[in-house]
Amino acid sequence: MVGGRYRPLTGPEVERIHTLVLDLLADLGLSQITPSLEARAVAAGCEVDGAGRLRFPRALVEDVIARTRRKFTLHGIDPAHDLEIGGQRVHAGTGGAAPTIMDFASGKYRESTVADLYDIARLVDRLDNIHWYHRSVVARDTKTILDLDINTTYACLSGTTKSIAVSYTDSASVRAVMPMLDAVAGGEGKFRERPFCTAVCCHVVPPMRFATESCDALEAAVEAGMPILLVAAGQAGATAPAALAGAVAQACAEVLAGLILCNIIDPNCRGIFATWPFVSDLRTGAMSGGSGEQALLSAACAQMAAFYDLPNSVPAGMTDSKLPDMQSGGEKGYTISLAAHAGASMIHESAGMHGSLMGTSFESYALDNDLLGAILRTVKGVEVNEDTVNFEVIRDVVLGEGHYLGHPQTYTRMKTDYLYPQIADRRSISAWEEAGARDAREIARDQVSAILADHYPSHIPEAVDRQLRDAFNIILPRDRMRAGNGIW
Repeated sequence: MVGGRYRPLTGPEVERIHTLVLDLLADLGLSQITPSLEARAVAAGCEVDGAGRLRFPRALVEDVIARTRRKFTLHGIDPAHDLEIGGQRVHAGTGGAAPTIMDFASGKYRESTVADLYDIARLVDRLDNIHWYHRSVVARDTKTILDLDINTTYACLSGTTKSIAVSYTDSASVRAVMPMLDAVAGGEGKFRERPFCTAVCCHVVPPMRFATESCDALEAAVEAGMPILLVAAGQAGATAPAALAGAVAQACAEVLAGLILCNIIDPNCRGIFATWPFVSDLRTGAMSGGSGEQALLSAACAQMAAFYDLPNSVPAGMTDSKLPDMQSGGEKGYTISLAAHAGASMIHESAGMHGSLMGTSFESYALDNDLLGAILRTVKGVEVNEDTVNFEVIRDVVLGEGHYLGHPQTYTRMKTDYLYPQIADRRSISAWEEAGARDAREIARDQVSAILADHYPSHIPEAVDRQLRDAFNIILPRDRMRAGNGIW
């Protein structure tokens, strides 16, 4: 679906923000650049001022924007799930780093685990309107950072054949997982041919500072041929300006700094312009992921990315609600809709998230999949052509049967123009009552149970899995990855 019809900013406002972006990069720059990237950047024309801040000349910024990739294929593990990213084509998927998950049996929040990562991946694998799996919880049962990154990668790879994304902490983690990615791809060097794992790099610590370890991870990931999600996640009113336009400008400058570095390393890199400014509730300072301001921020960032014509990502669907309730549905609905209609290439965190990214729940993935289908249908818009605006069709019905129920156009269009939800209930009140008067959350729980009881993907051959378990400290038991394990 191609978006971009909704524009919260006027043309002159976009230009004014862009001017501030260039000023920030050229006259203020970013501090704390790593020595390796500093050497590359200075050789490409950047300069380090007396305060140690890396400044980016306007000509270099504009040159990189002009020559960077406008679109690319985001590969799935299975080519059937390949996505074309760019050109305001709208896709939606998961994201986040929730430390807690609502336990499916007890309904209470608990710490998330590697098994949860795997189970969510299996669930997402069967939900058609969720287009990729960016790990959405942090495995709290791992002991070291390296174990976290290795086991996160393994759980994502094993649970879905869609494209995956992992937030790698440092360059050691990137180098460590490359043999795993190659093994799943079919052998040494095969991953680079079809890179199906994106490295999520929060390369900045807002405002306008580089994150040292993440920059090392960025450099290693670009050299390995991985797509890079370049994330700047300032919080308006705290680590970004409270003025929404200022927050957009700062995020654009911070992400462009990362994109320039990526292009210096590899001019053909798959960089994703991920402006993720979040919102503070200024009464408390706490993040508010479901606010109207968040919807505007994400939509404005998508519009700026369209101005630059860059493959991009924005966050939406990060409800402040702790339950899959009315607040959750409302906040997810308007934040995702505005981002989609603004033409965001990738809408991250659009499924499953609660508590301003601090929690998740299994049934919300199923509920949000239904919601995403409806939102994407609105992005598709109204088709106007000779068949849809047809005098003969209306005349035949008016002078004939008097209704369109049996008309050939109706049969054709019911398959192409209409989306039928799996969970949302359209029956009459009496039919709903006779069927048990169940609400959407109950239906979603049934769908989750049915998928997770039976769907254990087997795209990684047993021999390869044994190879991975011999080479890495995999903590997810193999028996946990087979049907009939007693968990679901």
